[in-house]
Amino acid sequence: MTIATSYEALARMLDYPEEKQQLQDDYNLVSSFLNERRLGAPISEFAEFVDASSLAALQEEYVATFDFNPATAPYLGHHLFGDNQKKGGYMIMLKQEFERCGYKPVGTELPDHLSVVLGFLAHLARQEGQGTRQPFIAECVLPGVERLRTAFEARQDSHWKVLVEAARLLCADDCKEVPSC
Repeated sequence: MTIATSYEALARMLDYPEEKQQLQDDYNLVSSFLNERRLGAPISEFAEFVDASSLAALQEEYVATFDFNPATAPYLGHHLFGDNQKKGGYMIMLKQEFERCGYKPVGTELPDHLSVVLGFLAHLARQEGQGTRQPFIAECVLPGVERLRTAFEARQDSHWKVLVEAARLLCADDCKEVPSC
């Protein structure tokens, strides 16, 4: 299991659910990697939720959590800058970084959507050693994920909360060698 595979699986888990089996398969990948790294993210409750829910119920909760509640929207720029010009600059910087590194996001989400950013980290992990990815995580990803996690603290009832925590733990572990992490 590689960090790239884990980022990719977690990206799919944090995107709009299209297929229940894919969520279960991705859970197994992410859970295995987190356990291998001894990161201890309690994501088993998400697996139980997926097992007990229909695809329609998963989709309904996803929309209620991420689309109808701005406090827990999965857009890192929103959590870092709110709705001002700095968010626009952040989005432009992300798109430029994607292009510079040869990453083409799948789908139509904005570049600061957590699933798109995690997909980019998977791409970087496949393309390079430690050069670009860890500083990018420290400067552009972890601060937004931390704020999103803080927003979820008030939402004890959300099953998606543990995935945001898993993203935080995975990113923090990936860049632990960088002093600013």
